[in-house]
Amino acid sequence: MNLVPLGTSDLRVTPICLGTMTFGEQVSEADAHAILDRSLDRGVNFLDTAEMYSVPARAETFNATEKIIGNWLAKRPDARKKMVLATKVAGPSRGMPWVRNGATDVTPADIIAACEGSLKRMKTDVIDLYQIHWPVRHVPAFGAMYFDVEKSKKEDAKLTPILAQLEAMDKLVKAGKVRAIGLSNETPYGVHEFVRLAEQHGLPRVATVQNPYCLSNRTVENGLDETLHRLNVGLLAYSPLGFGALTGKYDASGFIGPGAPEQARLTKFESSRKQRWGRPEALEAARRYNALARAHGLTPTRMALAFCYTKWQVASTIIGVTSVAQLDEDLDAWGTTLSPELLQAIDQIRKEIRDPAV
Repeated sequence: MNLVPLGTSDLRVTPICLGTMTFGEQVSEADAHAILDRSLDRGVNFLDTAEMYSVPARAETFNATEKIIGNWLAKRPDARKKMVLATKVAGPSRGMPWVRNGATDVTPADIIAACEGSLKRMKTDVIDLYQIHWPVRHVPAFGAMYFDVEKSKKEDAKLTPILAQLEAMDKLVKAGKVRAIGLSNETPYGVHEFVRLAEQHGLPRVATVQNPYCLSNRTVENGLDETLHRLNVGLLAYSPLGFGALTGKYDASGFIGPGAPEQARLTKFESSRKQRWGRPEALEAARRYNALARAHGLTPTRMALAFCYTKWQVASTIIGVTSVAQLDEDLDAWGTTLSPELLQAIDQIRKEIRDPAV
């Protein structure tokens, strides 16, 4: 894999990124270290995490993933020099009282304190890519579909403005604690405003946006892709397998009930099933895409990943795994090309069902 640039930053990463939100919940520390070893040995230089991980989010595992990564980096001091390390500061509390005591805002001081905490947990002096996990303003996200104007009018004036967020990030960059900044779960407006204010005030310019992108959720292509292209901001595509539904493992059984894979995320965690990925229509869409893959001689996993790996919109695809075997399967899908006929069939399904996992 050739390295790709992230926006206008000096970061160069592999087009596949190892996501780690399962570390500390579904994946033990020992198994996580084995996955990290294998990923690095196979040439992946990009690692993404967050202060709120592992997932599903709960007080007992808050910060657990970063600690696991820090312990791994302490065991493999050679690894840090090879890695581009990304993490995130959590946005305003979304029913998580253990995150900043449930505060509904994220202040500049919160951003700086969160960064300091991540640095300490991961036992590193610098974070290569520091991201805001979700916007510090009212936006439709995580399954919400519509922008609420009245709620925005009522709430946004009480929240830290984008300029102040950028100024906090600037302090971290100038202190040598962060190399580049990014956003996550962002909208076209948010990206434009972050870039506009950065350029106007000489502040750090966002290098990336980390948003969902997969066969059952292609909302990036509803305008955000143009924004990212024209502003030279890289897309980090997360959930390329639709929380596992696009692997085919739920096709016969559904998410729960007889035959459902017991240790799979959407079977094991009720909270995950309540999200967009657990909607009945999202499963039905996945079944259609999975059947299409098999009809073209591909596994569902290979087709879903190849779709992301080969799209011009994507700078790097974030894969989340629970075993070395899954990691190898995902990495082995690199280099797969999808025929024009298959891509046309994929587009036809989308025309019929749109984006059920939005």
